[in-house]
Amino acid sequence: MLDTPRHNHLTGTICIEDLEIGMARSISKTITDADIEAFAQLSCDHNPVHLDEDYAQDTIFGGRIAHGMLTAALISAVIGEQLPGHGSVYLGQNLKFLAPVRPGDRVQAVVHVADIEYSRRRVTLDCQCLVGDICVLKGEALVLAPSRKFD
Repeated sequence: MLDTPRHNHLTGTICIEDLEIGMARSISKTITDADIEAFAQLSCDHNPVHLDEDYAQDTIFGGRIAHGMLTAALISAVIGEQLPGHGSVYLGQNLKFLAPVRPGDRVQAVVHVADIEYSRRRVTLDCQCLVGDICVLKGEALVLAPSRKFD
């Protein structure tokens, strides 16, 4: 059974003891010019496809696009804030970038619990980012989930 939140901004912790296959959480964010510029500064990635409309017009994208890792960061937000939440530790992530995200696009990052290894506190999460009905990014994350045994 899919566990869907009533709203997108649940925060906190779901300990390994309470996780179940199929649980899901999500967050939505409209990507702004300011987000793209701030990410360029933080990441030191000043590729003009992200920052220069004239340059980007002549690329395969036909205009500016957000950094792929800016989109992927929304997955990190879901994992760190909601599922499993506070105390989670990233162990690995694989990503496939399927379509561009443009300034003004509203991105929904969705994370589902795919597998749980309770004895090692390992959780495999299916991850995707959507713009409307278009999947722009998909992947899988492996995290170490928090546990009540270590409180």
